[in-house]
Amino acid sequence: MNTFQKASEKMTNYRWTICAMLFFATTVNYLDRQVLSLTWDEFIKPEFHWNESHYGTITSVFSIVYAICMLFAGRFIDWMGTKKGYLWAIGVWSFGACLHAGCGIATEHYVGMNSAAELIAATGDVVVVLATVSMYFFLAARCILALGEAGNFPAAIKVTAEYFPKKDRAYATSIFNAGASIGALIAPISIPLLAKAWGWEMAFIVIGALGFIWMGLWVFMYTTPDRSKYVNKAELEYIEQDKNEKDIVIVEEEHEKKIGFLQCFTFKQTWAFIVGKFMTDGVWWFFLFWTPSYLNTQFGIKTSDPLGMGLI
Repeated sequence: MNTFQKASEKMTNYRWTICAMLFFATTVNYLDRQVLSLTWDEFIKPEFHWNESHYGTITSVFSIVYAICMLFAGRFIDWMGTKKGYLWAIGVWSFGACLHAGCGIATEHYVGMNSAAELIAATGDVVVVLATVSMYFFLAARCILALGEAGNFPAAIKVTAEYFPKKDRAYATSIFNAGASIGALIAPISIPLLAKAWGWEMAFIVIGALGFIWMGLWVFMYTTPDRSKYVNKAELEYIEQDKNEKDIVIVEEEHEKKIGFLQCFTFKQTWAFIVGKFMTDGVWWFFLFWTPSYLNTQFGIKTSDPLGMGLI
């Protein structure tokens, strides 16, 4: 019988509360990145006179910055620790999400106009200036969003390793990772309605604010299992059961060595993962970023229409 089964007290299950927090953080992560794709074609495009090239540039730069930041996000989380690291990550991306709402005001100030109506009515060379300037403002906000969002998955995976024994980590990871799909599903039935009711700026602010609410909960709810007042002795022993298997620890210590970043590319498993992601991610990101615009452009189905929300 394992040590954790010998405990006289009933085991708490606080690790699943932490897993739920990771799920909600990942859901917010995907909600924040979806606001632009669900508002640009119907609400933002007429105001700033964008075309597909402007929007394509913004999404491309976001993807590139996100990919680059992912290379350093894991080291940052290791350095800061999971509690502070996750707070920094979601704080930065929530700030970046809300910052999108100020792009309209910044553009109006730059071109000397006072309202969205003036922007929409602009003609001639002013249109080119409007489209270009507003694109760069959105690019700046998008880069901040990418910087913060890159920290979500490294932080969530590290928290999972802290709160779950090896045999449960795959299951816990599948739960929080489902937040990506749930966020992508919630976005089309919420964001267009917010934009239609209160303006596209408010959609960015409301969705971005969810991250700050999560931060408030994380501050009070998260500590490492050995320091958490919500984790009793029985659950802690369950979480740390791998540490009690001395033979495994000895074997791991004997074979433990650091692998350099470039050395990873010498393993066929690395290339198998790269090829797999390369073949599938393009489809996933196309659905996330371009489906709303495609439905509107090709079929005249707006994102704020019930049919549009259902199809997306």
